[in-house]
Amino acid sequence: MDKNVFEGAWTEFKGEIRKVWGKITGDELESTKGDVESISGLVQQKYGHTKDEVSAKLTEMKDRFAEQTKSSLRESNAKSTTDKLN
Repeated sequence: MDKNVFEGAWTEFKGEIRKVWGKITGDELESTKGDVESISGLVQQKYGHTKDEVSAKLTEMKDRFAEQTKSSLRESNAKSTTDKLN
């Protein structure tokens, strides 16, 4: 996977998490290293939501960002192939 695409997706994902759960800091999210279970536990601690509530929302967000990342990779690969042909 293209490192820039992954880092961009992680940055966007963190931003989305912070929009939904504003009490969570960037440092706290970084400490999870992107592990969804760790993020879920952090949200549960800060907000008192159930595991099922948090897991459902995180899964929805993760799936959306995974699709965006795949689209970005496809576009990047197509551009790279076109550039090589020209």
